[in-house]
Amino acid sequence: MKRILSLFVLMLFGITSCTAQHRHPVLTNYKQIVTGDEQTAVYFPMLQGKKIAVVANQSAIIGKTNLVDSLLSAGIQVVRIFSPEHGFRGNKSAGAHINNGVDAETGLPIVSLYGKHRKPTVEDLKGVDMVLFDLQDVGTRFYTYISTMTLVMQACAENHIPMIVLDRPNPNGFYVDGPVLIPKLKSFVGMHPVPIVYGMTIGEYARMVNGEHWLQNGVTCNLTVIPMKKYTRNMIVKLPVKPSPNLPDWQAVYLYPSLCLLEGTVVSVGRGTDKPFQVYGYPGMKGGYVFTPRSIPGASLHPKFQGKTCRGEDLTAFAENYPHNPPRIELKWLLSAYHQLKAMGVHPFFRGSFDRLAGTDSLRLQLEKGYTEKQIRQSWQKGLKKFKKIREKYLLYR
Repeated sequence: MKRILSLFVLMLFGITSCTAQHRHPVLTNYKQIVTGDEQTAVYFPMLQGKKIAVVANQSAIIGKTNLVDSLLSAGIQVVRIFSPEHGFRGNKSAGAHINNGVDAETGLPIVSLYGKHRKPTVEDLKGVDMVLFDLQDVGTRFYTYISTMTLVMQACAENHIPMIVLDRPNPNGFYVDGPVLIPKLKSFVGMHPVPIVYGMTIGEYARMVNGEHWLQNGVTCNLTVIPMKKYTRNMIVKLPVKPSPNLPDWQAVYLYPSLCLLEGTVVSVGRGTDKPFQVYGYPGMKGGYVFTPRSIPGASLHPKFQGKTCRGEDLTAFAENYPHNPPRIELKWLLSAYHQLKAMGVHPFFRGSFDRLAGTDSLRLQLEKGYTEKQIRQSWQKGLKKFKKIREKYLLYR
């Protein structure tokens, strides 16, 4: 009897262990997933005989070939490229104004959606029968590709043009966390009432924008999402191409949701170094990691503290310890920097962009009032619970 009971306990423990392990994110090679754009047999027939505009950048690849080149090789008539922040080839610095132009490799006209305007105009869409969207998101509200997608959906809805979103993995899709954006802080780095980390692929997010009627004037986009195969939500995906110049590897993508809040402060997050979004620091701050930001064309032309020595922390090892880290935004680095610099007499700590990045003024006020991390996290729970109910309706991957 004792032996049977022992076996039962072992089996129960084994099941519990497996379940617990399954909850941890799994570092996954991109090649294990079949992305939306790779499923050409599904969507190429939808494009035949139509004039296509493509929203894409350097991440839109099938194998090693850019989506636009693949379309042209298949005889599909691409008439225009729309480029997001960082440009079509992904070599423009963050926030840099991007002009219209011509793609040197294909001769196709490029309309910048990060230049004079961010929403395609009637003229931009003239003669276009369908829009094909393929951008690699990283699952955070302030990463601007979901804002670009929303404005393209708006333009397509207003001009009665169908839009296809080719779905891609979300490297931070294994958790949902952060304060939910409040309406008065709506901007291009946060358009919708979602938390900082929303746990959805870009295709799922498009479905939510449509389904919740978040497009202006109640219009609805004629939307088709091409889902992935072999994708699960607990993957940390090692992307084959960096989604933007300052997210060079999976470690930076993993740390980005937490460190980007420091972009709205006087602290450097390593722009202008070989480890952007993997380190943080400030001149004279405590810390064993030393770095000196420099100008890097195509990534950071004028980084914070250019040419000045900063001290702080290298968080690469934290990222690589991902199986043991809680699935959440880490606040400890923001809290540490705030208290250190306050003790040093550095004022102001926050820049004007902090509230827009946080999506609320509450986080800044909580830090100034001395809230603990536990108190701050507790204040997010009501909004997160409400958002998760909305999110559930649009998930494609269970």
